[in-house]
Formats: sequence, C-alpha cells, structure tokens
Amino acid sequence: MIRELERRAMPGIPVAIVLFVASILNTLALVRAGQANDEPRAVIWGLSMAVLILLWIGLFMVQPNTAKALLLFGDYKGTVKRQGLWWANPFLQKRSISLRVRNFETAKLKVNDHTGNPIEIGAVVVWQVVDTAESLFEVDDFENYVHVQSEAALRGLANQYAYVAQTDGEMALSSHTLEIAERLRGEIQDRLAKAGVKVLEARISHLAYAPEIASVMLRRQQANAIIAARQRIVEGAVGMVESALEQLSKRGVVQLDEERKAAMVSNLLVVLCAEQPTQPIVNTGTLYQ
Repeated sequence: MIRELERRAMPGIPVAIVLFVASILNTLALVRAGQANDEPRAVIWGLSMAVLILLWIGLFMVQPNTAKALLLFGDYKGTVKRQGLWWANPFLQKRSISLRVRNFETAKLKVNDHTGNPIEIGAVVVWQVVDTAESLFEVDDFENYVHVQSEAALRGLANQYAYVAQTDGEMALSSHTLEIAERLRGEIQDRLAKAGVKVLEARISHLAYAPEIASVMLRRQQANAIIAARQRIVEGAVGMVESALEQLSKRGVVQLDEERKAAMVSNLLVVLCAEQPTQPIVNTGTLYQ
C-alpha cells in the first residue's frame, strides 16, 4: 500500500522575489543584446529566459485544509500540507486534494430489517481525508468510493436489526439511535480503511416502514400500545385493591367475608379499569337481599 509521506518544499516567497529580479535583469540583457545585434548573447539570454520560465512553474500554493500530492514522472514523492506559497521541482506534477470535513446524505434505501419487514432507511455521513496517498492512489475516485461503501454498510446494518424491538432489551433501529449510529460509523470506517478516509460521524436521517406495509404496521403498533397500557392499568388496579383490603383489615374498619370481599374487588376493578367515568349506585339493602 502507498502511505502518505509528508514533504517540505522550499518557501515560495523568497524564490518568487529572486525569480522576479532575475527575470527583469534577464529581459534587460536580452533587449540590449538584440539592440547590439549580438546574436550569441541574445541566444544565451533567450535560453536563460526559458529556464526562468520553467523555474516559475515550480511555484505552487497550498490553501488552508488542502494538500498537494507531488509526483515525478508517475512516482509519488510526498505531500505538502502546510498552507502558503511553496516552490518545488518544476517537473513535479502537483495534484490537489481537500482535507476539509465533508458530509453527504445517502439515498433512501429500501431494505428488509432483521425480521424481514421492508423498510426505508437513509443516513448522513460526515468524513474527512486523512491519508492523501491512499485516497489518490489506492482507490479509483475516492469520493464515489465513500458514497458506494457507505450505502453498502447501511444496507448491511439494516439487515442486522429489527425496526422495532421484539423483546425487552433487544437493540432496534428505532429505539437505540445512539448505539446504532456508533455501529454504523464503525461499519463504514471498516469499509473505507483502504481509502485514507476517517468517518467522523454517521447517523440515520430517515427511517420508516415501506409504503406497502406502513398502515398495517401502524395498526400493529397501536394495538401493542393499547395492550401494554391495559396491562399497566390492571397491574396498578390490582395493587390498589390489595392495599385497600389490607388497610381495612388492619384498622378494623369493617369485617368482610369472602363474598363481600369478592363484590368489593369486582366493584373497585370496574371503577379503576373502566375507560369511561363510572356512575355510583347506592345500595340501600344488603348484599344478601
């Protein structure tokens, strides 16, 4: 594998000043040689001017958070990362690459979750080039490589987890957003190890059931929510009735036989578990009449 080699180039400002002065002096000498019809000197100063023009080509600028990869006849020689004006061998090819943080949003992918339900999922990926040599020479078009591999990692992650947890403690796409985001970042980073790219963040930006089953799954979620709520209501009501019977018995407020206890429990459960407000009925007789 080609690894990044950070290289230092010559400061460009001093070189530019020297080349500027030399170019002026060379131009004046060339003009004088031409006026004097001194052909040998004119040829010499003309060749000198060509050399100066070639040296000017060696100047290059590095913008903040960018880098220049240097190649000599196809051979990688290093990367200049320090911003500013620099000078290097004019025969070096200088390829620019951005080191800035980038982000993109994947397309909304239609995949099956771990339970086989079709879902739509999309993600936002934040990434940055950290090894210019790998990005430029290990993969072809590293930006497209990042996009394709990120979508592939997202598909693989969606297949590993269910949209909604089926059991208590199960990790699901809809409920464990932080954990899923961290695992997605790790999956993408593993796929981009050869591209010289570091994934800073990856998180799900869109998650929904596919249109063909969305209405059915919504009714299922509503039914599950109703059942869960009913279970909590019944558990609470039973606890309240049990507490009421214990308090009455301890304080000796009233002595109840088993039949009266059953009637009291029935009435309290009706009151506590009913969806609508209940209306009291005053019994002026006895339970046995």
